[in-house]
Amino acid sequence: MNNLLDLRIDAYETSDIMNDVKQIIDDSRNIVYKTIDIVLLQRNWLIGKRIYEEELKETRKENYGREIIVTLSKELTKIYGKGFDRNNLYNYLKFYKIYQNIFYTVCKQSFLSWSHYRLLISINDKNARIWYEKEAYKNAWSVRTLQRNISTQYYYRMLSSQIKENIKNDDEEAIVEEKIKHLEHIKNPLILDFLGIPENAKLRESVLEQAILSNLQVILMELGKGYAFVGRQYHIRTDNGDYYVDLVFYNYILKCFILVDLKVGEITHQDIGQMDMYVRMFDELIKDKSDNPTLGIVLCSETNADIAKYSILKGNEHLFATKYKLYLPNELDLKAEIEHQKEIFYSQQNEEK
Repeated sequence: MNNLLDLRIDAYETSDIMNDVKQIIDDSRNIVYKTIDIVLLQRNWLIGKRIYEEELKETRKENYGREIIVTLSKELTKIYGKGFDRNNLYNYLKFYKIYQNIFYTVCKQSFLSWSHYRLLISINDKNARIWYEKEAYKNAWSVRTLQRNISTQYYYRMLSSQIKENIKNDDEEAIVEEKIKHLEHIKNPLILDFLGIPENAKLRESVLEQAILSNLQVILMELGKGYAFVGRQYHIRTDNGDYYVDLVFYNYILKCFILVDLKVGEITHQDIGQMDMYVRMFDELIKDKSDNPTLGIVLCSETNADIAKYSILKGNEHLFATKYKLYLPNELDLKAEIEHQKEIFYSQQNEEK
């Protein structure tokens, strides 16, 4: 993540000359890396711009643009070697077409790396692409993280984006934004392929829980923004008994606890009733006055439209049934699954698709 003006080396004058010199060297190296990224980005953008301008010539014939790229690729590869094959030149052209104004915005414009943009230009949905770009910069996503979030349809799995598609006017938008502001932090389904558990394995909830805890850093990213782990088998004691919540998180953006109950089968109304009780207990016995109301997620291998429509999930803003998948489906299957979860969610929220 680079800034055009962030190219100054700081002076270090402490009592430790070795440390000062190391800091100066490290800063200079970082600036070199930043400069290389920016120059590479500008080079690719300018190449794309030049190809685009050539395509616009009135004298062009059919397939002229394709012929330009074929010819350029052959000649540039002879001269410069790798880096100028047809795919790269097409990417440079696409980069320019999508980001024509990227170097003409405010002087302090900050950029992602070319590797980030190469992934972003593969996204056809403009709104999704803009969202991924903003999130990648704001959260300092690595290229690998961005690639995973795109491939697992992060944007489309957020409940807030599912509901906002139905907003008809500004007044309704304001109401919905206030009512469901926390939903952008809850995704459905969750893709847990990184746990390494076979899809058809005979699974116990304790095994699933341990696998999640062994991959805690990745699961926090998969859950969404602002999650911090609080504890497993979290003990709640009342005058009449002892209760244990599988996993407890705190979301520092939402300022609330988020309880997760793991289920290896299809969700039942008993599961929802149990989570509702946990949420009520947490609100009364655990959370601080400064915390927002607790949210509860039943994480299961299968959701159910009847449960969403006829149980206490219906119209409930603090309870969620989320499906998990132990493998990453292909793009078509994943999109179909997201649409299916949308329909179930609409049933819960009194929304019509």
